[in-house]
Amino acid sequence: MAMQGGILFQEKVARLVSKQNGRPVLKPSRPLVLSDSVANRKPKKGEATCVTEMSVMMACWKQNSFVEELCSSEVKAFYSCVEKAQAAMKNKSSLQGGRLSPKEATTLLKRFPNLCSEV
Repeated sequence: MAMQGGILFQEKVARLVSKQNGRPVLKPSRPLVLSDSVANRKPKKGEATCVTEMSVMMACWKQNSFVEELCSSEVKAFYSCVEKAQAAMKNKSSLQGGRLSPKEATTLLKRFPNLCSEV
């Protein structure tokens, strides 16, 4: 069933691109070639971490007139959460799911440029 759907899709694309009516229905606005660079987009920021620990620490400071000695356990909990989050972020950035950053992709594309002319 899935194979038949793929064939139907290919037939529809071939029909749209064909020159039955004198000109192709689908006309690309740019040449269909890869460029030698990619857009330099910044990676999306993740969620804020340790927000609850930080709010508990600040509430403790407010209750105790900002005396840090009375809120040492909350401060330690906040800093341990921050360390865990930084370690997790470092592991995530080193793995990155097998994807290249835009800067790395651009350097590779410039090293191996696309051949625009036929030999």
